[in-house]
Amino acid sequence: MSSEKGSLLVAIDGPSGVGKTTTSKLVARELNLPHIDTGAMYRAIGLAATRGGIGVHDAVALEDLAAHTSIEFVPGDLPRVMLNGEDVTGLIRTPEISMAASHVSAVPAVRRVLVRMQQELGRRNGGVLEGRDIGTKVFPETPHKFFLSARAEVRAHRRYAELVAKGESIDLDTVLAEAVQRDQQDSTRADSPLMYDDTYTVIDTSDLTISEVVERIVRVVREREMSDER
Repeated sequence: MSSEKGSLLVAIDGPSGVGKTTTSKLVARELNLPHIDTGAMYRAIGLAATRGGIGVHDAVALEDLAAHTSIEFVPGDLPRVMLNGEDVTGLIRTPEISMAASHVSAVPAVRRVLVRMQQELGRRNGGVLEGRDIGTKVFPETPHKFFLSARAEVRAHRRYAELVAKGESIDLDTVLAEAVQRDQQDSTRADSPLMYDDTYTVIDTSDLTISEVVERIVRVVREREMSDER
């Protein structure tokens, strides 16, 4: 590839339950790039706000919290998310924190703080970033933009299976309702709503395996990079 490692940025956007995190990790491994889990960053702020009794709509307090919070990613076979030095990898994946993250991510001041953090990480070493506005707001200049979608019921089944595997007691209808509610929140928020345009490659993952999605993304990135060399 002609690009230096530090300049290769891959944006993977989409709603919850489409497999963004797993796909992004595997794409990063295939392309030998860092994986920057932006969704985990908002979840970490959501967890910190919940613990601190900060309202998810209190923009001033949330901005101050984000500005004084340390979020780090520790790579490995089981990558970890560190919140102020504490491993919160499992704690940020509960339904409660998922909803808190959705509310927190709608606060413009919080997004500004975390977007700066994400841009610093990406421009330093390149990377694969996944979220809801990576290709529209964080790195709009990258040519490698992908939007993953899937039918709501498919995403709900995936999320339900994930929660049951963790031993949580929850019913499928509740998971589906939460998925629909979060889609509504993320798509209608005033700042950086969930969306895509014709600069994206859209992939419906409903009937695809993770391996098939990863293979498609990696192939497109490599083809574009080879084309740029000519």
